[in-house]
Amino acid sequence: MNARFSISKIFLLAASLLASSYAFSASPSAPCSNCTRGPNPTVASLKSSSGPFSTAKFSVSGYLKGFGNSTVYYPTNTTGKMGAIAVIPGYLSYESSIEWWGPRLASHGFVVMTMNTNTIYDQPDSRATQLSKALDYLISQSGSSSSPIYNKVDSTRLGAIGWSMGGGGSLKLATQRSINAIIPQAPYYAGLSNFNQINTPALILACESDVVAPVATHASPFYNKIPNATPKAFLEINNGSHFCANSGYPDQSLLGLYGISWMKRFIDFDSRYSQFLCGPNHEADYSISEYRENCNY
Repeated sequence: MNARFSISKIFLLAASLLASSYAFSASPSAPCSNCTRGPNPTVASLKSSSGPFSTAKFSVSGYLKGFGNSTVYYPTNTTGKMGAIAVIPGYLSYESSIEWWGPRLASHGFVVMTMNTNTIYDQPDSRATQLSKALDYLISQSGSSSSPIYNKVDSTRLGAIGWSMGGGGSLKLATQRSINAIIPQAPYYAGLSNFNQINTPALILACESDVVAPVATHASPFYNKIPNATPKAFLEINNGSHFCANSGYPDQSLLGLYGISWMKRFIDFDSRYSQFLCGPNHEADYSISEYRENCNY
Protein backbone atom coordinates (compact mmCIF):
# COMPACT_ATOMS: atom_id res chain seq x y z
CA MET A 1 0.00 0.00 0.00
CA ASN A 2 2.77 2.43 0.91
CA ALA A 3 4.59 1.71 -2.37
CA ARG A 4 1.41 2.24 -4.37
CA PHE A 5 0.66 5.42 -2.45
CA SER A 6 4.16 6.72 -3.12
CA ILE A 7 3.86 5.97 -6.84
CA SER A 8 0.52 7.78 -6.91
CA LYS A 9 2.09 10.78 -5.23
CA ILE A 10 4.90 10.77 -7.78
CA PHE A 11 2.41 10.79 -10.67
CA LEU A 12 0.44 13.61 -9.06
CA LEU A 13 3.63 15.62 -8.55
CA ALA A 14 4.69 15.04 -12.16
CA ALA A 15 1.30 16.18 -13.40
CA SER A 16 1.48 19.26 -11.23
CA LEU A 17 4.94 20.15 -12.56
CA LEU A 18 3.78 19.65 -16.13
CA ALA A 19 0.83 21.95 -15.55
CA SER A 20 3.16 24.52 -14.04
CA SER A 21 5.45 24.40 -17.05
CA TYR A 22 2.49 25.13 -19.32
CA ALA A 23 1.42 27.97 -17.05
CA PHE A 24 4.82 29.61 -17.40
CA SER A 25 4.80 29.03 -21.16
CA ALA A 26 2.17 31.71 -21.41
CA SER A 27 -0.45 31.40 -24.12
CA PRO A 28 -1.65 34.44 -26.07
CA SER A 29 -5.26 35.51 -25.84
CA ALA A 30 -7.93 34.19 -28.18
CA PRO A 31 -8.64 36.07 -31.44
CA CYS A 32 -11.10 38.93 -31.24
CA SER A 33 -13.66 39.90 -33.83
CA ASN A 34 -13.28 43.69 -33.71
CA CYS A 35 -9.53 44.28 -33.64
CA THR A 36 -9.03 45.09 -37.31
CA ARG A 37 -8.42 48.78 -37.98
CA GLY A 38 -6.97 50.86 -40.78
CA PRO A 39 -7.07 50.65 -44.58
CA ASN A 40 -5.90 47.64 -46.56
CA PRO A 41 -2.10 47.51 -46.18
CA THR A 42 0.39 47.74 -49.02
CA VAL A 43 4.16 47.39 -49.16
CA ALA A 44 4.41 51.14 -49.68
CA SER A 45 2.16 51.98 -46.72
CA LEU A 46 4.08 49.66 -44.39
CA LYS A 47 7.46 50.97 -45.50
CA SER A 48 6.35 54.56 -45.01
CA SER A 49 7.68 56.44 -41.99
CA SER A 50 4.12 56.91 -40.74
CA GLY A 51 0.87 54.99 -40.94
CA PRO A 52 -2.76 56.01 -41.38
CA PHE A 53 -3.25 57.45 -37.88
CA SER A 54 -2.01 60.66 -36.32
CA THR A 55 -0.09 60.23 -33.07
CA ALA A 56 0.66 62.04 -29.84
CA LYS A 57 3.04 61.24 -27.01
CA PHE A 58 3.66 61.90 -23.35
CA SER A 59 6.62 61.34 -21.04
CA VAL A 60 6.59 58.91 -18.13
CA SER A 61 8.78 59.21 -15.07
CA GLY A 62 10.18 55.85 -14.10
CA TYR A 63 10.28 56.80 -10.42
CA LEU A 64 9.02 53.87 -8.33
CA LYS A 65 7.56 52.18 -11.40
CA GLY A 66 10.17 49.47 -11.92
CA PHE A 67 11.62 50.86 -15.16
CA GLY A 68 13.38 54.00 -16.36
CA ASN A 69 12.02 57.27 -17.75
CA SER A 70 10.05 56.45 -20.90
CA THR A 71 7.73 57.79 -23.61
CA VAL A 72 4.24 56.63 -24.58
CA TYR A 73 2.98 57.06 -28.15
CA TYR A 74 -0.65 56.55 -29.11
CA PRO A 75 -3.03 57.18 -32.03
CA THR A 76 -5.33 60.18 -31.77
CA ASN A 77 -7.82 59.69 -34.61
CA THR A 78 -9.10 56.18 -34.07
CA THR A 79 -11.46 54.73 -31.49
CA GLY A 80 -11.76 51.57 -29.45
CA LYS A 81 -9.24 49.64 -27.40
CA MET A 82 -5.88 48.82 -28.95
CA GLY A 83 -3.00 46.46 -28.38
CA ALA A 84 -0.13 47.71 -26.21
CA ILE A 85 3.56 47.23 -26.98
CA ALA A 86 6.64 47.90 -24.84
CA VAL A 87 10.04 48.44 -26.49
CA ILE A 88 13.29 48.15 -24.52
CA PRO A 89 16.94 48.86 -25.45
CA GLY A 90 20.09 46.85 -24.89
CA TYR A 91 23.09 46.87 -22.58
CA LEU A 92 24.73 50.29 -22.11
CA SER A 93 22.02 51.83 -24.29
CA TYR A 94 19.15 54.24 -23.97
CA GLU A 95 15.63 54.77 -25.25
CA SER A 96 16.99 56.75 -28.20
CA SER A 97 18.34 53.54 -29.73
CA ILE A 98 14.87 52.06 -30.17
CA GLU A 99 12.58 55.11 -30.13
CA TRP A 100 11.78 54.90 -33.86
CA TRP A 101 9.42 52.01 -33.12
CA GLY A 102 7.19 54.26 -30.99
CA PRO A 103 5.64 56.65 -33.53
CA ARG A 104 5.85 54.06 -36.31
CA LEU A 105 3.77 51.44 -34.49
CA ALA A 106 1.42 53.99 -32.91
CA SER A 107 0.58 55.36 -36.35
CA HIS A 108 -0.71 51.88 -37.24
CA GLY A 109 -3.03 51.65 -34.25
CA PHE A 110 -1.05 50.59 -31.16
CA VAL A 111 -0.27 52.17 -27.80
CA VAL A 112 3.51 51.97 -27.50
CA MET A 113 6.04 52.66 -24.75
CA THR A 114 9.69 53.16 -25.68
CA MET A 115 11.71 52.70 -22.54
CA ASN A 116 14.82 53.48 -20.61
CA THR A 117 15.89 50.81 -18.16
CA ASN A 118 16.57 51.16 -14.44
CA THR A 119 20.28 51.11 -15.22
CA ILE A 120 22.12 50.67 -18.51
CA TYR A 121 23.79 47.58 -17.01
CA ASP A 122 20.59 45.57 -16.44
CA GLN A 123 20.73 41.96 -17.62
CA PRO A 124 18.14 40.22 -19.85
CA ASP A 125 16.09 38.76 -17.00
CA SER A 126 15.79 42.21 -15.42
CA ARG A 127 14.79 43.64 -18.79
CA ALA A 128 12.05 41.01 -19.05
CA THR A 129 10.70 42.17 -15.69
CA GLN A 130 10.83 45.81 -16.78
CA LEU A 131 8.98 45.03 -20.02
CA SER A 132 6.29 43.36 -17.94
CA LYS A 133 6.03 46.34 -15.60
CA ALA A 134 5.82 48.68 -18.59
CA LEU A 135 2.91 46.71 -20.03
CA ASP A 136 1.20 46.73 -16.63
CA TYR A 137 1.66 50.50 -16.49
CA LEU A 138 -0.02 50.95 -19.89
CA ILE A 139 -2.91 48.78 -18.76
CA SER A 140 -3.28 50.76 -15.53
CA GLN A 141 -3.19 54.08 -17.40
CA SER A 142 -5.98 52.87 -19.64
CA GLY A 143 -8.06 52.59 -16.49
CA SER A 144 -7.30 56.13 -15.32
CA SER A 145 -9.67 58.85 -16.51
CA SER A 146 -6.89 61.45 -16.17
CA SER A 147 -4.57 59.62 -18.59
CA PRO A 148 -4.23 60.50 -22.30
CA ILE A 149 -4.65 56.77 -23.04
CA TYR A 150 -7.78 56.34 -20.93
CA ASN A 151 -9.80 53.38 -22.19
CA LYS A 152 -7.42 52.85 -25.13
CA VAL A 153 -5.61 49.62 -24.11
CA ASP A 154 -6.90 46.08 -24.48
CA SER A 155 -5.19 44.23 -21.62
CA THR A 156 -5.52 40.91 -23.47
CA ARG A 157 -3.50 42.05 -26.51
CA LEU A 158 0.10 42.75 -25.63
CA GLY A 159 3.47 42.76 -27.39
CA ALA A 160 7.13 43.43 -26.72
CA ILE A 161 10.20 44.40 -28.72
CA GLY A 162 13.75 44.34 -27.39
CA TRP A 163 17.21 44.97 -28.76
CA SER A 164 20.30 42.98 -27.73
CA MET A 165 19.91 42.13 -24.02
CA GLY A 166 16.46 43.65 -24.39
CA GLY A 167 15.83 41.10 -27.14
CA GLY A 168 16.85 38.37 -24.73
CA GLY A 169 14.49 39.98 -22.24
CA SER A 170 11.59 39.81 -24.71
CA LEU A 171 12.22 36.10 -25.22
CA LYS A 172 12.36 35.58 -21.47
CA LEU A 173 9.14 37.56 -21.02
CA ALA A 174 7.37 35.20 -23.42
CA THR A 175 8.06 32.35 -20.97
CA GLN A 176 6.65 34.31 -18.02
CA ARG A 177 3.32 35.89 -18.93
CA SER A 178 0.54 35.86 -21.50
CA ILE A 179 1.65 37.95 -24.47
CA ASN A 180 0.59 37.92 -28.10
CA ALA A 181 3.74 38.76 -30.05
CA ILE A 182 7.43 39.54 -29.58
CA ILE A 183 10.15 40.92 -31.84
CA PRO A 184 13.64 40.25 -30.44
CA GLN A 185 16.15 42.27 -32.51
CA ALA A 186 19.79 41.16 -32.48
CA PRO A 187 18.87 39.26 -29.30
CA TYR A 188 21.47 38.39 -26.67
CA TYR A 189 20.91 35.84 -23.93
CA ALA A 190 23.62 33.86 -22.14
CA GLY A 191 23.14 30.75 -20.04
CA LEU A 192 20.28 28.32 -19.72
CA SER A 193 16.87 29.24 -21.08
CA ASN A 194 13.47 27.65 -21.54
CA PHE A 195 12.83 29.19 -24.94
CA ASN A 196 11.70 25.74 -26.08
CA GLN A 197 8.52 26.47 -24.10
CA ILE A 198 7.67 29.67 -25.96
CA ASN A 199 4.29 29.65 -27.66
CA THR A 200 4.19 33.40 -28.27
CA PRO A 201 4.55 34.29 -31.97
CA ALA A 202 8.12 35.51 -32.41
CA LEU A 203 9.78 37.44 -35.23
CA ILE A 204 13.53 37.40 -34.68
CA LEU A 205 15.47 40.21 -36.39
CA ALA A 206 19.12 39.24 -36.86
CA CYS A 207 22.10 41.24 -38.13
CA GLU A 208 24.38 39.16 -40.37
CA SER A 209 27.71 40.70 -39.31
CA ASP A 210 26.86 41.03 -35.62
CA VAL A 211 29.98 40.49 -33.50
CA VAL A 212 28.34 41.39 -30.18
CA ALA A 213 25.57 38.77 -30.37
CA PRO A 214 26.74 36.57 -33.26
CA VAL A 215 23.83 35.12 -35.20
CA ALA A 216 25.23 31.58 -35.01
CA THR A 217 25.24 31.58 -31.21
CA HIS A 218 22.25 33.78 -30.42
CA ALA A 219 19.52 34.67 -32.95
CA SER A 220 19.66 31.48 -35.01
CA PRO A 221 19.64 28.95 -32.14
CA PHE A 222 16.96 30.99 -30.36
CA TYR A 223 14.78 30.69 -33.46
CA ASN A 224 15.48 26.98 -33.72
CA LYS A 225 14.67 26.44 -30.06
CA ILE A 226 11.18 27.95 -30.33
CA PRO A 227 8.79 25.06 -31.06
CA ASN A 228 7.67 24.58 -34.65
CA ALA A 229 4.08 24.69 -33.42
CA THR A 230 4.63 28.35 -32.48
CA PRO A 231 4.30 30.91 -35.29
CA LYS A 232 7.79 32.24 -35.89
CA ALA A 233 9.98 33.98 -38.45
CA PHE A 234 13.65 34.89 -38.78
CA LEU A 235 14.82 37.89 -40.79
CA GLU A 236 18.55 38.56 -41.17
CA ILE A 237 19.77 41.95 -42.46
CA ASN A 238 22.49 41.63 -45.08
CA ASN A 239 25.88 42.72 -43.67
CA GLY A 240 24.11 44.27 -40.69
CA SER A 241 26.03 45.15 -37.55
CA HIS A 242 24.66 44.65 -34.03
CA PHE A 243 22.88 47.99 -34.47
CA CYS A 244 21.13 47.12 -37.76
CA ALA A 245 17.58 47.51 -36.44
CA ASN A 246 18.19 50.63 -34.38
CA SER A 247 17.03 54.22 -34.72
CA GLY A 248 18.83 56.05 -37.51
CA TYR A 249 19.99 52.96 -39.39
CA PRO A 250 19.07 52.49 -43.07
CA ASP A 251 16.73 49.49 -42.95
CA GLN A 252 13.84 51.01 -40.99
CA SER A 253 11.48 50.90 -43.98
CA LEU A 254 12.12 47.17 -44.43
CA LEU A 255 11.92 46.42 -40.72
CA GLY A 256 8.77 48.51 -40.47
CA LEU A 257 7.17 46.38 -43.18
CA TYR A 258 7.86 43.15 -41.30
CA GLY A 259 7.57 44.46 -37.74
CA ILE A 260 4.23 46.20 -38.25
CA SER A 261 2.91 43.18 -40.15
CA TRP A 262 3.92 40.87 -37.30
CA MET A 263 2.23 42.95 -34.63
CA LYS A 264 -0.90 43.50 -36.72
CA ARG A 265 -1.18 39.81 -37.52
CA PHE A 266 -0.76 38.52 -33.95
CA ILE A 267 -1.94 41.37 -31.72
CA ASP A 268 -4.82 42.53 -33.93
CA PHE A 269 -5.38 39.05 -35.42
CA ASP A 270 -5.52 40.74 -38.82
CA SER A 271 -4.91 38.19 -41.57
CA ARG A 272 -4.51 40.94 -44.18
CA TYR A 273 -0.88 41.14 -43.05
CA SER A 274 -0.02 37.47 -43.60
CA GLN A 275 0.84 38.18 -47.24
CA PHE A 276 3.87 40.21 -46.15
CA LEU A 277 5.18 37.51 -43.81
CA CYS A 278 4.58 34.32 -45.77
CA GLY A 279 5.32 33.24 -49.31
CA PRO A 280 8.50 33.00 -51.41
CA ASN A 281 11.13 35.48 -52.55
CA HIS A 282 11.81 37.42 -49.35
CA GLU A 283 15.52 37.12 -50.07
CA ALA A 284 15.01 38.73 -53.47
CA ASP A 285 15.39 41.94 -51.47
CA TYR A 286 19.14 42.54 -51.30
CA SER A 287 18.80 43.83 -47.75
CA ILE A 288 17.67 40.39 -46.55
CA SER A 289 20.45 37.79 -46.36
CA GLU A 290 18.21 35.06 -44.91
CA TYR A 291 14.52 34.61 -44.18
CA ARG A 292 12.83 31.67 -42.46
CA GLU A 293 9.23 31.14 -41.43
CA ASN A 294 6.82 28.36 -40.54
CA CYS A 295 3.71 29.67 -42.32
CA ASN A 296 0.83 29.43 -42.84
CA TYR A 297 -0.38 31.90 -40.30
